[in-house]
Amino acid sequence: MTGLVVFLYVVNFADKAILGIIAQPLARELGLSSTQIGMVGSLFFLTFTIGGFLAGPLNKYLTLRWALLILAAVWSVVLLPLVVAASLVTLIAGRMLLGLAEGPSSALMHTATYSWHPPAKRGLPGAFLMGSGSVGKILLAPVLTYLTVSYGWRTAVITLTFLGLAWSVCWLIGWQEGPYTGKTSKSHGDDENAEPSVPWRKIFLTRTFLSCSALTIFVYALTTVVLTWLPSYFEKGLGYSAMQAGSMFAIPSVIALVLMIVSSTLTDRSMAAGGRSRTSRIIVPCVGVLVGGSILAALPLFDVPIVTVLALSIGYASVSMAFPLLNAAISELCPPQQTAGTMGVFLATMAVGGLVAPYATGVIVDHAATPAAGYGLAFQAIGVCAAIAAVGVLILSDPDRDRRAIRG
Repeated sequence: MTGLVVFLYVVNFADKAILGIIAQPLARELGLSSTQIGMVGSLFFLTFTIGGFLAGPLNKYLTLRWALLILAAVWSVVLLPLVVAASLVTLIAGRMLLGLAEGPSSALMHTATYSWHPPAKRGLPGAFLMGSGSVGKILLAPVLTYLTVSYGWRTAVITLTFLGLAWSVCWLIGWQEGPYTGKTSKSHGDDENAEPSVPWRKIFLTRTFLSCSALTIFVYALTTVVLTWLPSYFEKGLGYSAMQAGSMFAIPSVIALVLMIVSSTLTDRSMAAGGRSRTSRIIVPCVGVLVGGSILAALPLFDVPIVTVLALSIGYASVSMAFPLLNAAISELCPPQQTAGTMGVFLATMAVGGLVAPYATGVIVDHAATPAAGYGLAFQAIGVCAAIAAVGVLILSDPDRDRRAIRG
C-alpha cells in the first residue's frame, strides 16, 4: 500500500519537475526571460498553497481512494493544452491548475500512508514518500531530458500523462485504506474507542506547529528553486550541456534519498526503543538543516563547476532530510481523524516558500553580473534563512509536550 502511494508521489514530483527540465527550450520557443519562467514557477505554488487547505474537506467528504484518483487524473491532463497551443498564457493556466490539483494531494498521500503505520513508525514511510521525489528525479529526469532533447519538450509532457494513467489503473486495482486513519473504528461502530477530536486552534497554535511551519517554508523554498532552476543553473551557470544538466539533476536527489532513509530508519528505531520525539524528530533534522544551510551559504565561494555541483548536492540533501522527520512530528500532534486536515494546513503553509523563491531567483539571475553569480546568491540566501529558522525550531519545538497540552 505504501508502494502505491510512493508511485503516485513519483508521478507528482515528475509533474512538478517538468518545468525545470523544459524551461530552456520552452523559453527559447516562446521568448521568455528568466523572470517570466520564475513567475510561472511561483504562480504554481500560489495555487498549490490554496489547494493545500482543501485536503481536510476532501478527506471528510470523499474516501482517500477516490480523492487521490480524481486529483491525479486532473494533474495528468492539465498541461496537454500547452502541447496544442503553446503560449505564456496556456503555460501559466496549466501550471496554476496543476498546483491547485497537487495542493491537497501531499497531505492526502501522507494520510493514506500513515493509515498503515502507527505514529512511532512513520519516519521511514515518510522518508519513502519524500524520497520518491528523489526517485522521480533519479529515474525520470534523465528520461524526460532525453525525450526533450531528442524529440522536443511536448513529448516529455505527453509521457507524464500516460504515466499518470498507468498509476490510476494500479490504484484502482490495489488500494485499500489502513487501520490508523480514525475512520476505521467508526465504520465498525466502535466510536467509544475512537480518540475525540480537538479544536483546530489548539493544534495550529502550538510552538511545535508554528516553528516547524516556519522552517519548512525555507526548506521548501530550496526544493522549489531546485525543481524550477537546477537544470538551468547547470546549463547556463556552470556551462554543462542540456543533456548533462538534465542528467545531473539526479545527483542532489541521490544523496538526499540516502540521507532521508538512513536518518528516518535510525530515528524510528530510537522512537521504538522509547526515545523522545524531540530528539528524533526535531534535533536530528535541525542539525541537518544547520549543516546544509552553512554549505549553501558558502556556495558562491566555489568556482570549479564540479565542486559547485557536489557542494550544492550535499547542502540540498542535508536540508531536505528534514521533510519526513518534521512531517512525522506534526502528525503526532493530532488525533488520527484530524491527520489530513493538520497535514493539509502544515503543507499548505510550507508551500509559501514556493510562492516567492522561484520568481525571486529569476529576478536575481536577470540582474546579476553572470547567471552563475545570480544562482549562487539565491542558494546562499535560502541557506542562511533555513539555518536561522532551524535555530528557532531547536529552541521552541517539543512534540511530546505539545501533544500532551492539546489532549490534556
